[in-house]
Amino acid sequence: MNKSYSLHKITSKSNLTFNPSNYSWFKFGDKDFAKKFAKELFDGFINNNSKIILEQNEIIILPSPYLSIPTASNFLCFYFKEFLNNFLFENNKNAAVESKIFRNQTYVTDYGNLDFEERIKLISNDTYYIDREFINGKFCLFVDDIKITGSHEHTVNKILDQYEVRGDFYFIYFAELVNKDIHPNIENYFNYFSVKGIEEIIDVINRKNFQFNTRIIKYILNLSDDNLTLLLNNLNSIKREELFILSISNNYHKINEYSKSLKTIKSY
Repeated sequence: MNKSYSLHKITSKSNLTFNPSNYSWFKFGDKDFAKKFAKELFDGFINNNSKIILEQNEIIILPSPYLSIPTASNFLCFYFKEFLNNFLFENNKNAAVESKIFRNQTYVTDYGNLDFEERIKLISNDTYYIDREFINGKFCLFVDDIKITGSHEHTVNKILDQYEVRGDFYFIYFAELVNKDIHPNIENYFNYFSVKGIEEIIDVINRKNFQFNTRIIKYILNLSDDNLTLLLNNLNSIKREELFILSISNNYHKINEYSKSLKTIKSY
């Protein structure tokens, strides 16, 4: 079985059923919106799929692939699992268990501006690893924030085939672009709806329930020297250290475009 569910269907920029401003803050690390969206997504999903969920003895849940720095959708997945496990508890079922697809990302290009072919070509150089023995033959939920071209789902299915993983796979999305006449760069319309520059980056990082993710770290490492200095002056030492440690854990110091910024952060 290979199925898909999306809560919000995107047909136009002007007829949205979710708040693009909140979505943008979510994409840049505000976990309050991650939890809010996860609750909405879980409620919509379980209303349509409670029977199939309760039929399972073992459920594996996976966020979008990453190496060390989580993506925004990882936090969506985290809270989705909390709501799912509470539902399973209430029905005397085993809790869902989280797994992960490891991804070594090789590019700095802004993915949200690309079409399907460009996305597939870009991510084809990335390397992936999945624990085949852990998930083989299981009922797996793959949770992601948005489906624009289907390149993510295509890549995950390719990985599953490569590792000869068999099972029942359900792809779950907060939103999906269903009007294929709209260019896929609408993804960045949502990503940057609220975040226009360095002021918004400083704002979101200093929120109570902020956590660094891949998107905001890559954004920071691409800042001009002046904007990077401005940012570092507005971060406490704990956040500056976290930014550096996460960056090198993802081997960003090996990427030429990021190395100068990382040296600045390290020496600050």
